[in-house]
Amino acid sequence: MWPYYPELLARPVPRYTSFPTAAEFTPAVGADDLDEALRQTSGDVSLYVHIPFCEKICWYCGCNTGAANKRQRLASYLDALTREIALIGPRLDGRIRVKRIAFGGGSPNAISPTEFVRLCDALTVHFALEAPVWSIELDPRTLTPAWGDVLARVGVTRASLGVQTFDPGLQAAIGRVQPESTIEYTTAMLRDAGITSLNYDLMYGLPGQDWAMLEHSLTRASEMGADRIALFGYAHVPHMLPRQRRIDDSALPGQAERFQMADKGYTFLTGQGYVPVGFDHFALPGDSLAQATVAGRLHRNFQGFTEDPAPVLIGLGASAISCFPDRIVQNEKNAGRYRMLLSQDHLSGVGGVRRSAMDQELGAIINGLMCQGAAQIGTERALQMLPDLAPFLDRGLATLEAGRLSIAPGGLPYVRTMSALFDPYRQDSVRRFSSAV
Repeated sequence: MWPYYPELLARPVPRYTSFPTAAEFTPAVGADDLDEALRQTSGDVSLYVHIPFCEKICWYCGCNTGAANKRQRLASYLDALTREIALIGPRLDGRIRVKRIAFGGGSPNAISPTEFVRLCDALTVHFALEAPVWSIELDPRTLTPAWGDVLARVGVTRASLGVQTFDPGLQAAIGRVQPESTIEYTTAMLRDAGITSLNYDLMYGLPGQDWAMLEHSLTRASEMGADRIALFGYAHVPHMLPRQRRIDDSALPGQAERFQMADKGYTFLTGQGYVPVGFDHFALPGDSLAQATVAGRLHRNFQGFTEDPAPVLIGLGASAISCFPDRIVQNEKNAGRYRMLLSQDHLSGVGGVRRSAMDQELGAIINGLMCQGAAQIGTERALQMLPDLAPFLDRGLATLEAGRLSIAPGGLPYVRTMSALFDPYRQDSVRRFSSAV
């Protein structure tokens, strides 16, 4: 059982999929910075391709996505995306090796299987692919049999399904109705297509949800053989996401109930043999994510926890983010403006941040705490930060010895809060983030 200290969880904090976080992005960094970084890049890189459309919009969703109900708009977006691929590839001039390609959204299967193949062909033509690992996020509600054939043809081996919950009442409460038979069918189809690492996204903290409901979903996910499970806490921020106003916030569990669900979920899944990855991700021992965790090779990027060692991630598509050692650049978020920029053969980077030497040092500390549960912070910094760390050290949630900060087993749910202590941008920030648990 994790010890519960609500006062240490009261402050909303970032998920730290990057450092500095997206809250620090400014228009001072844009297309020129992206162009310069691309031309300086060499070695292994990963690609992320963003499809900001869904056939059905879920009420809880915080993704940058829109309804795929206008085929011409979708076709125009894909034309722009293909043009972006053609513009960026030559800037890398054969100096790079693409080892991983991930499709996310939105829902990549909002486009047709044929359109997906065309995108893959464009990537093959314009980038130097070196037997990459292909992965894709999928909406099981709209996944047709033709997708199974295409995924097998392309060689996709990893997939992530937005399951969220198996409880029909909760599904109705969040606008995500998908019968259990749909998940069973989709899982079988993906296995037949050659998917060897399958992730289920599940949520706790949903309106009217209790532990019994969550336990049922975790049980079914385990029984269906999910290789990875991401157990996210629902973040209710209707002031930022108007679609969430359709969710009954009077039925949302309180912080103590959310904490209990996260705690019991962790205990349940580790009891089922899953290796904990951080405190809210889990993977079977044979999965590469679990192996990277055990070996201390885990990293974190905008796709979450990953075993991907590439120092550069290039984002393609509206709102996609490219990460380089010394800078982060985000593409134009609005799909219409994104299309306009690409129609004029302009790179679409419109915001971001330069990463100073101090940013990179602090980012390494935060990554160490989030991914390895420990980081060398140095004796001088340890002395300076002792008053801030004391509430966690005194409660046995962490230890500090010879300048090395280590998270104790009971301190796992507090890791984001402790990480925020090393984030100078958070000290005076009024930006709102999600609950730490």
